[in-house]
This record gives sequence, C-alpha cells and structure tokens, in this order.
Amino acid sequence: MKINTFILTTTLLLIGFVGRSQDVKKKEDVKAIKSMCGCYEVQFNFAETFSYSKDSLYKKSPVKHETALEWVELIEDQPNKISLQHLLITGKTEESIVKHWRQDWLFENTKFYTFNKETTWDFNQLSPKEVKGQWTQKVYQVDDSPRYEGTATWVHVDGRHYWVNTTDAPLPRREHTIRNDYNVLKRTNVQEITTTGWIHDQDNAKLIRKNNEKDVLLAQEKGHDVYTKVDDSKCKIAQDWWKKNNSVWKKVRDQWEIVFLKNKDLTLEKKVDNQPLFMKLFDLKADASREEVAKIIESYISK
Repeated sequence: MKINTFILTTTLLLIGFVGRSQDVKKKEDVKAIKSMCGCYEVQFNFAETFSYSKDSLYKKSPVKHETALEWVELIEDQPNKISLQHLLITGKTEESIVKHWRQDWLFENTKFYTFNKETTWDFNQLSPKEVKGQWTQKVYQVDDSPRYEGTATWVHVDGRHYWVNTTDAPLPRREHTIRNDYNVLKRTNVQEITTTGWIHDQDNAKLIRKNNEKDVLLAQEKGHDVYTKVDDSKCKIAQDWWKKNNSVWKKVRDQWEIVFLKNKDLTLEKKVDNQPLFMKLFDLKADASREEVAKIIESYISK
C-alpha cells in the first residue's frame, strides 16, 4: 500500500507542533506555580454573604479582616510535582514561627483523597484522559494531614494567569472553633498570579451533610486573600527556622505518603490522649526519629 508522503509529513509536523505547544504551556504553568514562593504580606478577608437557615435566631459568622507576614518555601521541585510550604510569622523571634498549610501541585495526577465529612476522606481515581494537561492542587493541614484537593487547567490568557476548581473541604480553623451547625465547606478556589504577588479568591458554600441524604445549603461565603510580595529579608526568621526544622517535617511527609499509597478511604481521630495531632507533631524535636513520627501518625488513623 502506498503512503501519501504529503499527508504523512503534515501529520508528523502537526504532532511535533502540538508536542511543543504542550511543553510551552506546561512551562507557563510551572512558572505560575513557583511564582507563589517568597515573602508576602497577606490580607485575609472573609464575609458570610447569604444565609438560608430557617432558624430565626441564626447568626452569621463575623466578618474577618486580618493581616499577616508569610514565607512560602519551595520544598520540592520535580517535573510533575511542585511543593510549597507556608510559614506564618507572628512575631520577631523563631519561637513565633507557625508551620502553616502546604500546597502540592501534581501534573496529570489521577489519585485523589476527596473530603467526605467530619474527619473522613474518600479515595477516588480518575482516568488519565480526565486529567490531561491538568494540575492537581493538594492542600494539607498544619500537621500535613489531608485537607482538600482538586484538579483543573491553568489558564494563561489576556495577560492573566489563573487556576479554578471546586471541591469539598473541612471547616477552616476560623470556623470550627465557633461553628458546629455545618460540616462541609464546598470551596470554589481561584489562584491568580498578579503583578504584585497572587490572590486566593474563594466562593464557598456551607453545607450540612448526612449519610444517605441530600446536602443542605446553610450559607454562602466570600473569601479574598491578597498576597503582596515584599523583600525576602523580611521573612529571614522563617527561612532560618525552616533550615533547622525541615528534616523532621520531611519525615512527617514521608510517613503520610506511606498512608496515602494504600489508596483507601481515610478516617482520622480528632484527638488521642486528649490532644489533636498537630500538637504532638509540633512538640517533636528537630532530630526526632522516623519511628517516633510513624508511631504518632499511626495512632490517629482509625482502623
């Protein structure tokens, strides 16, 4: 059978063009993600916008406006995985450093721990086709336990660079200390890179979730966190703290990875010995052993 050389050549050229275009697009994605690293003055803004409760005594959550200084450290940089650790600076000494949340970005990831309710995450798997060209953002709590995650495509158009996803999450710390009338926060997260830093924009739904029942919408919320880049020297104490403590937190992440690789639903205990997990991990010495770390984390996993 004769092969039309024109068609063959054209096809090969198109394949090469598409491949190069995908490489360029991925490089733009990586640049956007890594640009979230550095020292930032952060403004946290949250307001409950609409309430749907039939209770006449229902009270909205108070409007929140807070500022903070935060260092975002690049702790893993691989072709298909980028990990960013946030460190909150609350004072002028290393004792004031709080290991904050972590965000991992995985390219074309197919495995997910989707938040269900309370302290349970369901393991789910998508096909490679469903995540083609997408990045998963996996967000972890201060103790590196799971929080929420979702997959979407980074968009670079009209001078804008952003990523949008909707996913279920536990109540944030600002809410679970004052609210017990809902148990799921359905978050629409927008990460957008700006000329002065980046923005984390949120449109959230506060849901009541019960087994075998339809979710009930209790209220909606707007979040708008603005990260304004400042000179790295302003975050030096956080950088110094991380140099001294990063090894123990690498052991914590490694132990969690062992848990996640089991690819099964996960339920965590809220407290063990009347203490939440983060308190036990925060008390670890910088030279704590892997065995000590593993023992603590395993004690919080419901069998």
